[in-house]
Amino acid sequence: MTLAPSPATTILTRDDLPSLPGRALTSRELRAWVRALAARPDLWEQHVHHDPASGRHYVSLYRDADIDVWLLCWNLEDDTGWHDHDTSSGAVAVTRGAVTESRPRLGGAAQVKTVRAGRTLAFGPDHIHRMGGAVDGSVSLHAYSPPLWRMGQYAVSDSGVMRRFSVSYADELRPLS
Repeated sequence: MTLAPSPATTILTRDDLPSLPGRALTSRELRAWVRALAARPDLWEQHVHHDPASGRHYVSLYRDADIDVWLLCWNLEDDTGWHDHDTSSGAVAVTRGAVTESRPRLGGAAQVKTVRAGRTLAFGPDHIHRMGGAVDGSVSLHAYSPPLWRMGQYAVSDSGVMRRFSVSYADELRPLS
């Protein structure tokens, strides 16, 4: 599934959102901002949708020159595969259920943590991870700054070699074979 939103097709307006500084935000600022958005379910809750048969549901809530905001709905089988966000920092607020975040480690097993409802995580543009649903019916809000344009998606060979593929921000992330 591919989704290619533009500012004209986003759901929320700048006036709907928590205050924005009119510039790219740092990962720390994004964490505080996405936490404030999570506290306003009246803005995004009507877009929550779960259908295990159709896969992960996601909606572009807002996009401008400084920020890109998404709602993602997760089930246990959902998995983004390894990816980065190119030049963008990001933050995630889990509003319902729980998601997993895995970070690759050289010479060892991935570091996996579960982020439960009410918690956030933030990262810089150098962050490589994969995310998945830890509980059916989970929901998270994601904010990226500057807005996503390209992302890196990674395939890992049986010998442990990691290879990056550049993809559009509008391509749905899935594990690469």
